[in-house]
Amino acid sequence: MTFLFGIDVLLENEAKLKRLRSARVGLVAHPASINSANTHSIDALMEARCNIVRAFGPQHGMRGDKQDNMIESEDYLDQIHQLPVVSLYGEYRHPTDEMLQDLDIILFDLQDIGCRIYTYITTLFYFTEACSRLGKELWVLDRPNPAGRPIDGLYLEPGEESFVGCAPMPTRHGLTVGELGLWFAPQQPHELDLSVIRLAGHNPGRGPGYGWPINARPWINPSPNAANINMARIFPGTVLLEGTTLSEGRGTTTPLEVVGAPDFPIDSLLADLTSRAPLWLGSVYLRECFFTPTFHKHVGQMCTGLQIHTDYPGYIHNEFKPYRLIAGLLKSLRHTEPAFDIWRFHPYEYELDRKPIDVINGGPGLRTWVDDPNQGFDVFDAQLREAENRWKEEREPFLLYAFDPSLE
Repeated sequence: MTFLFGIDVLLENEAKLKRLRSARVGLVAHPASINSANTHSIDALMEARCNIVRAFGPQHGMRGDKQDNMIESEDYLDQIHQLPVVSLYGEYRHPTDEMLQDLDIILFDLQDIGCRIYTYITTLFYFTEACSRLGKELWVLDRPNPAGRPIDGLYLEPGEESFVGCAPMPTRHGLTVGELGLWFAPQQPHELDLSVIRLAGHNPGRGPGYGWPINARPWINPSPNAANINMARIFPGTVLLEGTTLSEGRGTTTPLEVVGAPDFPIDSLLADLTSRAPLWLGSVYLRECFFTPTFHKHVGQMCTGLQIHTDYPGYIHNEFKPYRLIAGLLKSLRHTEPAFDIWRFHPYEYELDRKPIDVINGGPGLRTWVDDPNQGFDVFDAQLREAENRWKEEREPFLLYAFDPSLE
């Protein structure tokens, strides 16, 4: 079966297109919102004569790219169609009643990368809240999860919600945006009129893409630093570095694919992690590298680091746990260099009074484990396994796609 994005399936459904031509429609999109012809969704829908009256841009913008966290976008008119584009990463991050009151249907078409911290799923959660409250139809045009089905990381703790943590799930959740919409819906206080336009020919777990149709569709950056599938696979781990003094590679050509610092003790770290938790190294290739960021942390300084590779023959997708890998490196850093200044304190996604690592992790559990010499790897691994088993059972009713050998 030919692989199709949700937008492609929608454009082939004349009954749904007829509905979109008569209704007042809003579209949530970004640069990776493309169809099989590599046409942006807003252009394809307008060509199909759908009555799009307003578009919404999430973090990083609807058509263009905005770099880094807390760099806001303004409202503007789309240059091609002269439609108003409302920024949901500026004065507002929640869609307001005023933004939605004259709309009948909201189409949500954002490419996610499979991690709770990625803000696009928070934007989806906010739309499920608003649409359920106002009685608006929400259609999620599904897209594949490039990180695939594996689960990794701790649950978001109660009371730790933020723009990078909207609901209680592990860091790497293993759901598509459509499946997440189905999981979000019952959490709303009012009934949600939700439709998921499913992917066609999607086979999660199939190599070499393991969630992404690597030979069927090009990779388009859903955000400026999400440059490839390798980044998407390791992001649930490397995003933790944003809460540390270690560089995650921003300001280089390999953002969120490396870890390093000017005084990063690679050899002692790897020796410690290999001896204490060898399975946490996964089946990835860790390559020693050197880089000098042109902006962000350690700007202009030569950093010693590691580049994490899933793009090599020995990679085993279901064995790689990116959260464990970075958590383990931080634990080994604390063990081998007790005085190392690991944690960074700065405003992070509009959270001004909380440690960034706690915001990212969804609670202080990771930080307190790293800093406590009396808690070993076995203690934290037990917590992670408990979270994984709990989430595997919790998400099961919402899975839309199973691995199908007939699609090979």
